[in-house]
Amino acid sequence: MAEKLIVGMAGFGTVGSSVYQVLKRNAALIHTRAGKQIEIKRVVCRKTDKVILQTQGNVIASNDLNSIIDDPSISVVIEVMGGIEPAKTFILNALKNGKDVITANKALLATHGDEIFTEARKQNRSVFFEASVAGGIPVIKALREGLAGNQISEISGILNGTCNYILSAMHKTPLSFAEALKNAQQLGYAEADPTFDIEGLDTGHKLSILTSLAFGVPFHFDITAVEGIKGISSLDIQFAQKLGFVVKLLATVEKINDRLSFQVEPTLIPQNSILAQVSDAMNAVEIVGDAVGKTLFYGTGAGGEATASAVLADVIDIAKGHKSIVKPDSATVVTFLDNNEKRNKNYIRFNSGSLNDLTNHVLPTLEKHQIVVEKIEEINENLVLLTQEIDEKTLQKALTELSQTYCNQLSFTRFRLAKNVN
Repeated sequence: MAEKLIVGMAGFGTVGSSVYQVLKRNAALIHTRAGKQIEIKRVVCRKTDKVILQTQGNVIASNDLNSIIDDPSISVVIEVMGGIEPAKTFILNALKNGKDVITANKALLATHGDEIFTEARKQNRSVFFEASVAGGIPVIKALREGLAGNQISEISGILNGTCNYILSAMHKTPLSFAEALKNAQQLGYAEADPTFDIEGLDTGHKLSILTSLAFGVPFHFDITAVEGIKGISSLDIQFAQKLGFVVKLLATVEKINDRLSFQVEPTLIPQNSILAQVSDAMNAVEIVGDAVGKTLFYGTGAGGEATASAVLADVIDIAKGHKSIVKPDSATVVTFLDNNEKRNKNYIRFNSGSLNDLTNHVLPTLEKHQIVVEKIEEINENLVLLTQEIDEKTLQKALTELSQTYCNQLSFTRFRLAKNVN
């Protein structure tokens, strides 16, 4: 009789049901690669009738998370229900009961990952989380295994399919942000409440996980370093294109001496770069290592089957006896740059009544603060500037002074310019 790995799964939405269907479809292949037969014995979710219908009664469905935790035959639990609670308590209790954990929960890991991995180390259990970042792209495995011999210096990525679809639509058509978001919702790329995506929180959580893996630091989610895309206008999309750029929600962490610069915000990327070609709901992650140089990982960043692909890869790793315990590298002492210290090149668009008045006031004020302007464009009564690299504190001081000069009637839009993307 074939050896079995018995699994319990919490959640049976888009991802959970896809995990079951892909496992069923590829059962023989997965059995061969894992060396064990994988059996999902129990599923816990709100709609047990859906589980019974889709699995034809081949799993035990209930609303009780403890039914998985207390089942001694289950050695692995899959958490795909999302949210902080009850997911956090479920995972901690599963670890305490001697079970390995697979989770796709980026928000939970980014904000409570240290607590979860402390418990995993205490219990000598593993927590796998390939599905938590970039859907089906195996970027977690790449950092932990394929690039393990490298010192990582930078990670840049397009990590949210909803935002990327909206921005791609705005570049391809004259749609406003609201119109592009509505289209994304109708196509299923955006939730009814898209706040988590469009405000950059989802991207920030994912970057936090990548940062911890790449630089051996505790999980660090800094909401003050995160800016979303809802303030982007079609006008700025047009101007960016005229200047040779594409606007993306770019997540970047960069090691500068012994400190890390962590940023998620709308960014102008050169049109001829590889990341600029990542369109619609696709994701991409660029990782720079001292030995390997620049590497790029591209693929489907969300969706049931893509995420199921990552979950099942973790199941196979556990079946093969692999361990996954993340802990900060005690030899690495790294702190994070304060937001005011971060240095970027910038796109700034000023809009006011008189273009001459703008030019006469804006440029001298920027010059007074030693902000060097590399390019000036006058487009449709807007003054568009591209600056040289400047620290955030100095830039904000200059912009505040300009706003006060115009009695807060001066409007401006500002994006950073990407530094080193391919």
